[in-house]
Amino acid sequence: MKRSEFYFELPEELIAQEPLEDRSSSRLMVLNRKTGEIQHDIFKNITKYLKAGDCLVLNDTKVIPARLIGRRQDSGGKIEFVLLKRLSVNEWETLVKPGRRAKVGTRVVFGNGELVAEILDNTEVGGRVVRFYYEGLFEEVLDKLGEMPVPPYIKKKLKDKDRYQTVYAKYEGSAAAPTAGLHFTEELLEKIRQMGVKTVFITLHVGLGTFRPVKEEVIENHKMHEEFYIVTKEAAEKINETRKSGGRIIAVGTTSTRTLETVADEDGYIKEKSGWTDIFIYPGYKFKAIDGMITNFHLPESTLIMMVSAFAGKENIMRAYKIAVEKKYRFFSFGDAMLII
Repeated sequence: MKRSEFYFELPEELIAQEPLEDRSSSRLMVLNRKTGEIQHDIFKNITKYLKAGDCLVLNDTKVIPARLIGRRQDSGGKIEFVLLKRLSVNEWETLVKPGRRAKVGTRVVFGNGELVAEILDNTEVGGRVVRFYYEGLFEEVLDKLGEMPVPPYIKKKLKDKDRYQTVYAKYEGSAAAPTAGLHFTEELLEKIRQMGVKTVFITLHVGLGTFRPVKEEVIENHKMHEEFYIVTKEAAEKINETRKSGGRIIAVGTTSTRTLETVADEDGYIKEKSGWTDIFIYPGYKFKAIDGMITNFHLPESTLIMMVSAFAGKENIMRAYKIAVEKKYRFFSFGDAMLII
């Protein structure tokens, strides 16, 4: 299957540059994956498409201020890090820009010297392994010096850090937000629970696997980067109860979907488990765990558009995206949402 099969024309003005004032007032496209029928609505009306006995599965990861801008100790040249994966107390796997200046042995100073990084090694995917030197708690130093790692296509500076977090974000560890969850408010979640819909939380720390572009023309050759997940016993039991009673499992976001599909058995039952997943879902994949998905509108030729194409059918998705462009839906992290059922 070719990467170019997932290409579509996207006018730059449709890339949402900032979040809406009211999280739940974004638009909602509802796609029936069996018939291909499309409806247009507003996110807060998602309650119309849910029913008692359903189970929403949400990713409660919390984005850390993982973007650090420093200067090389030797030349004073600007250098940018995005923290991806903690390897030990003081060592991290990172993305570094510009990479050509980030040779092994280079030392980088952040702030007024409160944090210093030494590049130890290169990674297979073009990143770097770095060791940090600091005094006190790393988390506190990072909170002071780091910025929210909003994606590069968002050019506007984020005024409120919390708008790049879900309202239920709990466990720190992500380099990017699980953006499908950004549409929910506490009030909307409470309304959904009062309808008799379960809300269950699992954790996947979003890293390079989710947003790394596909460079291979034959998509089967693309290698996903590992991301860490946790599914608790309580979460597994609640999801399995829904499965047994005939309710629908609706994943909020591609990250929740990847986690559930990683831990599900052949009958769709979920195991209590934690570990690393590099699952790559593209058309031809047989879903075991989910019956519906809430997701945003994704980049052309990305692993995410490939995943939703696997779930809803490639023709359905490419047609829905064409309609989304025509109707001027907002795309990507701060954009509008799609419910696939």
